This record gives sequence, C-alpha cells and structure tokens, in this order.
Amino acid sequence: MANHKSAIKRNKQSIIRNQRNVHARTTMRTLVKNVRLAVAAGDKETATAILKKAVPYIDKVCTKGIIHKSIFYEIQFKQIRS
Repeated sequence: MANHKSAIKRNKQSIIRNQRNVHARTTMRTLVKNVRLAVAAGDKETATAILKKAVPYIDKVCTKGIIHKSIFYEIQFKQIRS
C-alpha cells in the first residue's frame, strides 16, 4: 500500500484511468461486434450506419492510446472490407 500522499493520489488516478479505458475498450468491441453481426445478417444499410458510428469511436480510442495503432488499422481494414 502507498505511504506518501503523492503515491496515494497516483493509485487513485490509475484506478480512475483504468475504469475509463475499460469502458472505452468494451464500447469499441461492442460496436465492432454489431457491425460484424449486421454484415453476417446481410443488412447492408444497418451495417453502414453502425460502421459510420464505429470508425470515429475506434479512431478516438486509438488516439487516446487505449489500443495500439496496428490494432486500429487491423480492425478498420476488416470492417471496411466486409
């Protein structure tokens, strides 16, 4: 356990950041899953609508450093290709 005030504050900040990052990552995964389900169902209109919502969110998650750039490009390439 942390003994100094600064270490205690650091632990609190890391917990908050971790929760924020987990939320962003799971939301991104849900959007990707919804696009894949719409494509598998053959519903092109829904897939493009969800994709338009998903791509900026995935880009935002990448620029904040929650996911790596290579993962971002892999996800984006797979989604646009399908």
